[in-house]
Amino acid sequence: MIFLMDLQMMLLDVIYFILRNSVRVILRPRTKPIDGELVLITGSGGGLGRLFAQEFTKHGAEVVLWDVDSSSNEQTAKLVRETGGKAHTYTVDVTSREDVYRNAELVRKDLGRDVTMLVNNAGVVAGQRMLECDDELMERTMKVNCHAHFWTVKAFLPQMKAQNHGHIVTIASVLGLFSTACVEDYCASKFAAVGFHESLAHELLAEEVEGVKTTLVCPYIVDTGMFEGCKIREEVELLLPPLEPQYCVEQAMNAILIDQPLVCIPRLTYLPVLSRALLPWESNVAAYRFMGSDKCMYPFIDTKQKRLTNVPVEVA
Repeated sequence: MIFLMDLQMMLLDVIYFILRNSVRVILRPRTKPIDGELVLITGSGGGLGRLFAQEFTKHGAEVVLWDVDSSSNEQTAKLVRETGGKAHTYTVDVTSREDVYRNAELVRKDLGRDVTMLVNNAGVVAGQRMLECDDELMERTMKVNCHAHFWTVKAFLPQMKAQNHGHIVTIASVLGLFSTACVEDYCASKFAAVGFHESLAHELLAEEVEGVKTTLVCPYIVDTGMFEGCKIREEVELLLPPLEPQYCVEQAMNAILIDQPLVCIPRLTYLPVLSRALLPWESNVAAYRFMGSDKCMYPFIDTKQKRLTNVPVEVA
């Protein structure tokens, strides 16, 4: 009897959340205020990290900037301060747990308070075929894109849980939900980051830590130069061009500010996620070949290799 009652409640919950999220597509829910929050962003020296710093500042948050490149990180801080924001820079190697833990304590000591929002944004890719890639480069991808999340979350989550207030944001990738050829290191690291994030989200829900929110951000290829040369079929690219960085960050911020658990950018990329789950492997391969997704990284790998060997790269 208890089982049947629980089953009924579960089905009602499922229906409710389907309807609620369908309505949210049309009627945007109220955003939460984040003025005064202390937001730590990894990989803040450029690309999406720099834009995230500026966006959080626009909403009144104070930002802590972590990057291994101190010069570019200071440039981000300068841009934040020019708009009247508060920024604190730290040179941190997120692949080193000792460096992460030491700087986490330093942040608390310097600022006199705890980080309330953590944005795990730092990311790299080897850009070489697996069998031709140095082992150290592949290890670096895993350490930056995945292992670092363990260290930063361990450093800041306890205080969030103690205060029942916080937000953990994981900047992953659609390549953490479905894959393509020749970026085994990147796909493996992003699948791992997605798994880490989802398990953490389930843990917080199971422990009923309602004040600590999580948001998983899975963007398509972003035009930051990280995947320069990546190319799908021209006709398909008209519908799915590389994302403008500013648009990507704005869409991610929209999700963060309404405590949305998952956002794929653009929405069209939800389709291959469903396809991967529902269709046979061969069906997905056929779709990949049609779209040119099966070999989309070939020109990226070639471009990366030419840069490494100082061969001039032709720009189309």
